Formats: sequence, structure tokens, C-alpha cells
Amino acid sequence: MNGSTVIRPSVVVLDYGSGNVHSAAKALELAGANVELTADRGRVAAADGLVVPGVGAFSAVMQQLNAVRGAALIDHRLAGGMPVLGVCVGMQVLFENGVERGNETPGLGEWPGVVRELQAPVLPHMGWNTVDAPPESRLFEGIRDERFYFVHSFAAQEWTLDPMPPFPSPMLTWAEHGSRFLAAVENGPLSATQFHPEKSGEPGIRLLRNWLATL
Repeated sequence: MNGSTVIRPSVVVLDYGSGNVHSAAKALELAGANVELTADRGRVAAADGLVVPGVGAFSAVMQQLNAVRGAALIDHRLAGGMPVLGVCVGMQVLFENGVERGNETPGLGEWPGVVRELQAPVLPHMGWNTVDAPPESRLFEGIRDERFYFVHSFAAQEWTLDPMPPFPSPMLTWAEHGSRFLAAVENGPLSATQFHPEKSGEPGIRLLRNWLATL
């Protein structure tokens, strides 16, 4: 032993009732993080990174998030430039609104736009798919040609945020299933993936490792 110590970043997986928190935590641990499942305000604020998972309906996830004051927890971190990663419906709720079966639900409003059902012959979009990531992407460094695992019927299908200088333009990653949709967004401290890194094998672990390297 050379006496050196590898410092593992601390990550909180927001534990608000979503169903995939344990698999997300395990994947983050494999990627090199010390992980805690909690919705405690102090622990969320103190962590190097926050992951917001989400499965199921947009409206149900928002109801669960609102019950733990999720919007305030996320806003507080972003106001201080502290990284947040949304996954699947945890990405969708970052937009202004979600429309499911004709019902519209307000989202967290971090980004403008509406999450709608994909226009595809087969739903849900379930399985492995390629993505079109920009060359400068940090999340997809070294894995731009890999496939990732999706399970969803809804997605953001356009991007309308036009940042003003000095803010840099977000990095947008797209995928296709019937129609084109956002597979990932990198926007300063706020990032998100529509696919599940924790279900995407080694490419998903490498993506999480890339995110951890930005903390």
C-alpha cells in the first residue's frame, strides 16, 4: 500500500417513495460513490451530488415529490451550483408540465416545455437504444456509441430554453422511438437522463462514473 486514499464523492438518492431507489444506489456505489437514501433536507444539501429517480406516472411522482418538498430541495442545491441528476420520470418532472391521458400536471419547472406521449407504433419504448450525444458531452465521454436501456411512453420532444450569456448552451442528447425525444440534458449543475443508467450495464456505470467526476 502506498498510503494514498481514494476519496469517494457523497451522493444522496432522493428517497421519496419512487420504486427504483435501491438499484440506483447500487449502481452509484459500483461507479464509485458513497450513497445514502434519504429525503432529509440537511443531508440532501450537504451531499456532493443528488440523484432524483422516478418511475411510474408523472402525476404520481410529482405528488410524492411535493410530499417531501422536493422542489425546494432541488432548487436549494441548484441555487448553490450543487449537482443534481434526474433519471427517467425524475428527468421528466424537471420540465414545466406533463400531459398524460389528457390530464396536465405541473412539474418542477426547472426547464420550459411539456412532457407528452411518444408518437410511436409500439409503447412503451422498452429496451436498448442508441443515443445521439454531442461531441463535447461530459456524461457520454467514451460511451457515445453505446446503447442504453429505456422504459417509458412519455418524454420531452423539443427544447425551448435559449440561455442568455454568460450562461452556456445546454448539451442535448437525442434518441428516436417513433419520434425524436430528449434522451439526456446537461445544463450546468442540472443533468438528466430519460434512460435508466442503473439498468444499462457497464455503459450505465461508466455514465454515472462520468457524472461523479464532475462533482
